[in-house]
Amino acid sequence: MAVEFGDLAAFVTVARARGFREGARLSGTSPSGLSEAVRRLETELGVRLLNRTTRSVVPTEAGQSLLERLAPALSEMEAALDAVNGFRDRPVGTLRLNVPVSAARLVLPRIVPAFLAAYPDIRLEVMTDESFVDVLAAGCDAGIRYGERLEQDMIAVPIGPRTQTYAFAAAPAYLERRGRPQHPRDLLDHSCLRHRFPSGNMPNWEFERDGELVVVEPKGPLIVQAGGAVDLAVDAAVAGIGIVGLFEEWLRPQLESGALEPVLQPWWQEFPGPFLYYPGRRLVPAPLRAFVDFVKSRPSTP
Repeated sequence: MAVEFGDLAAFVTVARARGFREGARLSGTSPSGLSEAVRRLETELGVRLLNRTTRSVVPTEAGQSLLERLAPALSEMEAALDAVNGFRDRPVGTLRLNVPVSAARLVLPRIVPAFLAAYPDIRLEVMTDESFVDVLAAGCDAGIRYGERLEQDMIAVPIGPRTQTYAFAAAPAYLERRGRPQHPRDLLDHSCLRHRFPSGNMPNWEFERDGELVVVEPKGPLIVQAGGAVDLAVDAAVAGIGIVGLFEEWLRPQLESGALEPVLQPWWQEFPGPFLYYPGRRLVPAPLRAFVDFVKSRPSTP
């Protein structure tokens, strides 16, 4: 069976991107070239690997099985070839990160501009995702997540603030109308604006003071998906619809302007900051190695 390496790589690119156009954009090739490569591979293997419609491209059962086995192997080959980068004065290549929206908004802006200025030959691609993913299977080199969501075989490097605070706030007009909560249980009588993760999990609100932990399952008129839709909840809170819970840093502009007022501030919980994580069972690509070293060289953000 004479299968071309380029055809295998084309299949992995299209399957990861869920489309020929997006695959071509990410790989710097043409949709027609990728289509022809996948067609050759399917002919050689004698099995359909991708189901194609006008809206999407999805791996078949055979294609998914092949993708799961190929992706790590191709990543290892790319990493082995990338080892040559270690002999260059400056690393070259693409670094792909998978991060939650909160990290893209609150962590990376303090790091990325200086990193790209220091390494002009590296291209950074940032993909946002609120679920924990296999970074290699997702076509990424590393990710950013919090400690409780890291697997044992991952290397984790602290990145960004080492302590963060979960804050609660509402518009002054809302609090004048509905009253200011004095204890977390008072929230059961308030309109609360919550978020749900793609997994379906909708976390309760937790509060802590003087060793007392209080967990509340509040109700309210608005639930948004964690990540990109959270700003809608913030806007609704500013408009006086209810109380919102979010990273203090995310809410800081509204708190400083007076558009939002802190709620139950003595009860706000602090928690450890995020980590940059990547698999420890493979060669580290030069762009990722440069990014890890850059992150380690920066002082911890209070």
